[in-house]
Amino acid sequence: MTILLPTRPGRLPLREALGQHWLMRVAPLALVHFAALAIMLWSEISLLPMVVFALAWGCVNFLWLTLLRRPTLAAALSLVQFVVLIMVSRFKFDVLWMSLSFIDVMIIDADTFAFLMMMFPNVRMASIVVALIFIPLAVAAWRLDPFRVHRGAAVLGSAACFAVIAGLSLANPVSPGEAFGDFNYVSHFTRTGVDAVEAYLEQGFLESDPAAVEELRAETACENAGRRPHIILVHDESSFDIRAVEGVKVPPGYGQHFRSFDGKARKFLVEGAGGPSWYTEYNVLSGLSSRSYGRFQFFVTRIAAGRVERGLPRALQRCGYRTHAIYPVNGGFLGASSYYKGVGIADFVDGKALGSHVFEPDRFYFDAAQRMIERERRLGPMFIYVYLTANHFTWDYQFHPELTPAGWRDPGNAMPEVNEYLRRQAMSERDYAGFLAGLKRNFPGEEFLIVRYGDHQPDFAKLLVDPTIDAWELGERLLRFDPRYFATYYAIDAINFTPVALGSALDVLDAPYLPLIVQEAAGVPLDSSFAEQKRILERCAGLFYGCADGAEARRFNRALIEAGLIKGL
Repeated sequence: MTILLPTRPGRLPLREALGQHWLMRVAPLALVHFAALAIMLWSEISLLPMVVFALAWGCVNFLWLTLLRRPTLAAALSLVQFVVLIMVSRFKFDVLWMSLSFIDVMIIDADTFAFLMMMFPNVRMASIVVALIFIPLAVAAWRLDPFRVHRGAAVLGSAACFAVIAGLSLANPVSPGEAFGDFNYVSHFTRTGVDAVEAYLEQGFLESDPAAVEELRAETACENAGRRPHIILVHDESSFDIRAVEGVKVPPGYGQHFRSFDGKARKFLVEGAGGPSWYTEYNVLSGLSSRSYGRFQFFVTRIAAGRVERGLPRALQRCGYRTHAIYPVNGGFLGASSYYKGVGIADFVDGKALGSHVFEPDRFYFDAAQRMIERERRLGPMFIYVYLTANHFTWDYQFHPELTPAGWRDPGNAMPEVNEYLRRQAMSERDYAGFLAGLKRNFPGEEFLIVRYGDHQPDFAKLLVDPTIDAWELGERLLRFDPRYFATYYAIDAINFTPVALGSALDVLDAPYLPLIVQEAAGVPLDSSFAEQKRILERCAGLFYGCADGAEARRFNRALIEAGLIKGL
């Protein structure tokens, strides 16, 4: 069967003239395909992405051919789609440091849409202008294209391309780190589509038991236990006690920052190694495991936004707390604004509202917290989530060298990044001490409970824990959740206040239990969901998702779904 056939000569003189010259007939079609080839060579950086790009190009072309039968118009429409995809992906990377994923289309959230509208207020008019230009060109291509493709052949071609894409994508799964590359735009989007559909068919977005064994009891009003402390939860970016890594040289007196008011140094087991802060945000605000999302874990806050209502801020609101968050970047990042508000943050202040750069010294955010306390403290107890960024990657440059603590000396580690990391930790320790002093000085009659945690280790730490292993073995250890790569710290401090109960504040604690620790330390009565989670903590000795191979987390997720605290998952 012939796939590509020339049509009979038309009546238009121009078409007849073009029809007399083979090169002129083929040139428009060839030009579009050569443009796609050039884009592939420019944007895809290795063999597998190039193959996936070519297959995706074929698949989309064949889909258009199924509808239109005209190869030049099909190729032109395919090229427009690819160019738009790449432009959107590059824009997303410029703003959020992540390239476009199929899940961005699969999960539409209001934050991302509003963010795009804010960045492109004239997008509607621009779309109209582009349409007015493209439509006449498309009509001309429709009328002048001398070739036709049989629809049956187009369907077979599209199916064949899709089958090979699926096979390659399943054999070479997308790693989470690939999302942070400013390249492979089309192939990354295509492969994440296969990965997302497979994962969704297997489990949906969230792992949960098919039915609840027992229901959470109905909530009652929060008991009035008198005056309660203001609660400040501090997200200490990339911070952990680096002495856990053998052979690292540290400055004199290092380590005090990781101790609580009672002198104890407690370990915190997070769910991401060297980068995904939002995993830990989900842990400490929702009190749940990001691992329950399986291959959708990377998009946990986007998926949870508006669907997961259970969390620490919501529980504190029930007991009269006013809830606030100081977030360092645009609230559209991974649906942060919608997610935070969904779990009970009433006052979400992002980087745009703060007037901040992407990264600021810790004192910048601590000062913002003190101004917030001054404005709001008379209205009742406050919960403030403070997100710090001074020790955010990368560590290949000096961050605010003018703020280096007096007397600082480079400890002389072979890896320069380690020395810069330690210098920034010294800056953070000084700024935190200044924050505590400011709270005591400016609010002498107020009670404060301050809980800090490290959200993950710095990305270079996994290369230092055991430098003798190869990349394959490192990957295996990360998949097994070897605690050496996931342990940070959490610490409890207080001003004008004595923590009420610390029985659950174990020496080693899984991150989803931190909301329980905060509430018990503040003397806040536990609602039924946190009371049940405390029983899980006691049964599992501080493990959450890792207990019974995820069975406890799945059972708990189902109980929250039945209670209406998780919706649509």
